[in-house]
Amino acid sequence: MRRRRFLQTAAALTGWACLPPPLRAWAGSETGVSVDALPRLEGKLTLYLGRGEGGLYEDILQAIESRNPSLELAIRRGPTAALANAIVAEARAGVRRADLFWAVDSGAIGLVADQGLAQPLPKELSAQLQPGFQYEHWVPISGRIRTLPYNRDKLTREAVPRSIMALPESGLRIGWAPAYASFQSFVTAMRLLQGDAATAQWLEGMNRVAKRYAGELGVVLGVERGEVDVGLANHYYTLRLRAGKPDARVALAFTENDAGCLVNASGIVALAGSKLAANFIRYLLTVEAQAYLATEAYEIPLILGGTPPAGLPDLTTVRPPKVDLTRLADLRPTLDLMRGVGVL
Repeated sequence: MRRRRFLQTAAALTGWACLPPPLRAWAGSETGVSVDALPRLEGKLTLYLGRGEGGLYEDILQAIESRNPSLELAIRRGPTAALANAIVAEARAGVRRADLFWAVDSGAIGLVADQGLAQPLPKELSAQLQPGFQYEHWVPISGRIRTLPYNRDKLTREAVPRSIMALPESGLRIGWAPAYASFQSFVTAMRLLQGDAATAQWLEGMNRVAKRYAGELGVVLGVERGEVDVGLANHYYTLRLRAGKPDARVALAFTENDAGCLVNASGIVALAGSKLAANFIRYLLTVEAQAYLATEAYEIPLILGGTPPAGLPDLTTVRPPKVDLTRLADLRPTLDLMRGVGVL
């Protein structure tokens, strides 16, 4: 709360300089576009903002508003999936209330894009992003990778399977959170990569052996306490735990070339084909905003030259599968499959 109050106070006075000094210094060491090189934003924009890391995203929005006093930014907040459905419903009713949609999950972006609602963006925006994250109609902002957090007092990294498909038969005590949205995106990726039959078999096997948690923070805490040996969770839960508890008994392992190490992304889509909307997106790709997300949220910067958060290996050393992230919008068959095998 003290950091939030500092940002709110400083933002009113100094604009983008409200980012904490260590972050500004970190950003200065990176390659990429600085906020100082961007045009000022003038006019009205309505942004639909998905929840998730919403608190930290709000800090960036406050900084943008403070730097651009002529920008009138209206924000509608809500769960990412609900906002995506609202955008589609509004379009079917013949209205457009949002100019931009910042979602915490690329599947929601795909849901909107599949309806033909995403407007083309300048190519030089996507050119700022790392290979594999360049799309025509939307811009990935920050990444999160699926991991296998394990208890380092119970296991060695070598004892953790390199294949997600091997996990149910590993004999390990496993924690998972199948009701969690990120987990369901991961299962969608598995369906795309392995097919429905193999995914159903994997879910059935896991359902027999895994301990269930409400969320993936709970999974990581369960691993750290030794309730389970290994879990399935996005990377940042482990990094945040270790940041607050350096002696935490949890470490990260990765599978290879399968859904177990999927790199998903938050992202933004323009629903209005305006120069103002495109220029707003540029602010989210600045070295300052990317550094803030990496340092505060432990998310992965996706601009070229971005440095991963402390404790996470460089993306070039991880072997994620090749998946079109917008295809993760195909969630209904995933939920039907999970219900069919009794996981949900």
